[in-house]
Amino acid sequence: MSKHDHGGRSDHPDGSEGQADDGVTEHSGDERPYPRLEDCDLSLKVPKDEEAKILGKAQRRLLHLRLINGGQLNDGKLGPPVCVVFEGWDAAGKGGAIKRLVDPLDPRHVQVAPFAAPTPDELRHHFLWRFWPPLPGWGGMTIFDRSWYGRVLVERVERLATEVQWRRAYQEINDFEHTLAEEGMIVIKLWMHMSHEEQLRRFERRRDDPLKSWKLTAEDWRNREKRSQYHDAVSDMLRLTNGPLAPWDVISSENKRYGRVEVIETVIRRMEEGMLRWGVPVPGTDAAEEDTELALMFDDPEFQDGPDDRESGDRARERLQA
Repeated sequence: MSKHDHGGRSDHPDGSEGQADDGVTEHSGDERPYPRLEDCDLSLKVPKDEEAKILGKAQRRLLHLRLINGGQLNDGKLGPPVCVVFEGWDAAGKGGAIKRLVDPLDPRHVQVAPFAAPTPDELRHHFLWRFWPPLPGWGGMTIFDRSWYGRVLVERVERLATEVQWRRAYQEINDFEHTLAEEGMIVIKLWMHMSHEEQLRRFERRRDDPLKSWKLTAEDWRNREKRSQYHDAVSDMLRLTNGPLAPWDVISSENKRYGRVEVIETVIRRMEEGMLRWGVPVPGTDAAEEDTELALMFDDPEFQDGPDDRESGDRARERLQA
């Protein structure tokens, strides 16, 4: 949780002062399986010498999918919009994972939307209002660094929203995401998970590093003392907002290298599922290496400088769409 996620006001007329309790007991009646923090294997690791190799292959696959979705490799037809939501513990590695996720992509093909505390004007609106503008359209992709889930996480625990507000928010969020998904959006939701002990080690390393100490505040240390309350809030969030069209994936980030790899591989898997759902052809992985080499050429401005290059591009494009 971050000190930047809050945004509710306790003087809202629809309820009394927020009282964060030990959990949410109501059920929607649909007991679908949902990811649990307790089931996340924090022992998983990726060796340092393997990370670059695995990431490189995955990044090239992601680029290929983005070029297809963006219409460059699909006869100009736009694929479904992709929305990736990052949530997780402080210092869980969200920034590093996002960096590796966007690294292979042209900046014109992806937007990163970080969210901090709402402005006074944003507080005058419904809590979901400020998240609409960055949402991607068809062929687009947006990565949310923190999101609307602040309402049921930090706002709940820190009593920045009333109990009525944050309890009501589960259904509001489900309706919001269901609307987006039914209109075509691929909603990918990632929770970056790690142990309390590993978080302490990372906090201490940040504290002792002059170039990273600015990331750590007294509020971060204070939030650590509320780990059990946040754990309950996260568990309720996973249970109550794990929709069939907007499922949660819990990422094991105890080992940062493993977390980065799992993030990009999860995004690829969810993108492929969403593309197939909307009838967008997904290239097979067995022939992906050669195809991705061709896809990379389309993303290089120098490739399209002259008429010979354009002819080569046409031939390559025909091979990819065959």
